[in-house]
Amino acid sequence: MLLAGGQTAFAQTSKDTTNHRQLDEVVVTATKYPVKQSLTGKVLDVITREQLDKNEGRQLTEILNEQAGIVIIGAQNTLGSEQDVFIQGAPNGTTLILIDGIPAYDPSGVTTNFDLNLINTDEVERVEILKGSQSTLYGSDAMAGVINIITKKGNGKAFNPFLSLAGGSYNTFKGSAGADGKFGKTAYNIQYTRLRSDGISDAYDSTGKGNFDKDGFKEDIVLANVSQGVTDALQLRANFQYSHYDHALDYGAYTDDPNYTSASKNTQAGVGADYRLGAAMLHFNYNYNTVTRDYVDDSAMAIVQGGSYSQSGYTGNSHFSELYSNITLSPHVDLLAGIDYRQQHITESSVYLSQYFSDTSTIGGDSARVRQSAGYVSLLFKELGGFNLGIGGRYNSFSKYGNVFTWSIDPSYVLNDRLKFFANLSSGFSAPTLYQLYSPYRDPYGELKPEKTESLETGVQYGRRDFNVRGLFFQRHTMDEIIFTSDAANPNGFYINQDRQDDYGMEWEASWKTGPWSFSGNYTYTTGKGTTLSNGKDTSFYNLYRQPKHLVNLKAGWQATQGLYLSLSLRTVGRRIESIYGGAPIGIAPYYTLNGYAEYRLAGKWKVFLDLENLTDQQYFDIPGFNSKRFNFMAGISVHL
Repeated sequence: MLLAGGQTAFAQTSKDTTNHRQLDEVVVTATKYPVKQSLTGKVLDVITREQLDKNEGRQLTEILNEQAGIVIIGAQNTLGSEQDVFIQGAPNGTTLILIDGIPAYDPSGVTTNFDLNLINTDEVERVEILKGSQSTLYGSDAMAGVINIITKKGNGKAFNPFLSLAGGSYNTFKGSAGADGKFGKTAYNIQYTRLRSDGISDAYDSTGKGNFDKDGFKEDIVLANVSQGVTDALQLRANFQYSHYDHALDYGAYTDDPNYTSASKNTQAGVGADYRLGAAMLHFNYNYNTVTRDYVDDSAMAIVQGGSYSQSGYTGNSHFSELYSNITLSPHVDLLAGIDYRQQHITESSVYLSQYFSDTSTIGGDSARVRQSAGYVSLLFKELGGFNLGIGGRYNSFSKYGNVFTWSIDPSYVLNDRLKFFANLSSGFSAPTLYQLYSPYRDPYGELKPEKTESLETGVQYGRRDFNVRGLFFQRHTMDEIIFTSDAANPNGFYINQDRQDDYGMEWEASWKTGPWSFSGNYTYTTGKGTTLSNGKDTSFYNLYRQPKHLVNLKAGWQATQGLYLSLSLRTVGRRIESIYGGAPIGIAPYYTLNGYAEYRLAGKWKVFLDLENLTDQQYFDIPGFNSKRFNFMAGISVHL
């Protein structure tokens, strides 16, 4: 039989590991092929399908927001809000999103962050979160870590239909339907999801008298994948996803705009193959990804009467292909080697018309593209009397920025199969985006250089069947960080490389299951400073904007009966600061949210659920001037036949 060597193939056979020690859990993201967590010194967390099922009614970013070291700004705001991902103090744009192990980008943005609004929890089988610089395996933009979203695959019977319907606050509705299955050597999954909501106003009405309109959201997602076993050694794969959403916007903080709308769509299509050749597994992947964003703001008044009109469109296309192999050289040595190629291209246009001013601009053509290729290799020395060591290197060649070499070393030692000491020392890089290079805000004094990092994660983990605890220290040194600034000659601002950035902190995580009860919690401390040259002297300043120094998540679950499950979770977010362009930063008040969840399963196939968020109706802000959700709920039913 064909062994599951590729990430996509492995996802088909992944099982819930809630009742097993995390050290024994098999993961793929840390090495690009399946290994036990105990064999790697990298820091990795897993959100299983069972955990996703027990958060029914919530968005994926809300679930990610409860993981140690992760802050997603926008997850608590109205649907369609921009989702900015921060891991361990690193800035937005330095966490690489993977979908089934394949990098997902939006090349047209200020950062290449993939819009997580385009992914719905119902399509996800599990999520693996790998922290620390992962550029050696995954290339650019993986300086802070990677989030690998593994989608559902076909298994079980030949035909397994499923349906989920839910509704709740803000006149929100979500429906998802599809089928998966496996017959012979063919496995498939096809699914459609519809999500709509009247929402709340994006902008906060500080006077209470502005009568701000609601900013609604409508989304459709189609997902399909198929795998075909050609022989016992060869498996072929294909995948397709189309996502589209419309979202009403506001002018800015504290400012309503009933005529501002946006539309985003994403198409992803890919093919792949896995082939076993003796002790080696060969993997090939190709993926095409295109993202289009359109924004229109029409005052609904004739321009001669003082009205205005603006329209802007952004399109980013990316191609990704890779060929790699993992080889078992001996019972104690694994080898991974591969090459990949990436190409990104953008086209952008904007128009502004008013009675007194008009402007148009475009970015595109053959010049607004970048190509990069890379070769990488890693070795895993494993189970050497409890000692394990991973080492690797990657050489990256760019069409514009020159060449970059990255490396990683991750030793670990496991004592009595329960106590693990680990470390991960690595370098990383993030190339300038096409927007930073070609927009009117490009550096007027020279060429931007890639950001480069050196990072360390080290700690200890203890795990047994029903109890797990991990503590770690992390630090990251970033050179040539790209920031936005201005001067007298360029008052509108531009991008430059800052001298350096230093971040560090610690994480504590624990989980415990006893009888029908389960408990979990995590605490993250994060701090950092930027250093830049000013008047011939280095000037340092705290600059982790919107990111709390102290972050706590606690959760208790109770399996009251075979069918009834209840949980309560608490999230506390410490004080933060907000950057004010041209002025001193302001403080953002700390807050907490209390959430509840209940589900009841009937005959193992039917489930009814109720998700309650912000039970105490707290008013809080992740971004000053923009609303976060007050008390709200989602209730629904799902069936798997």
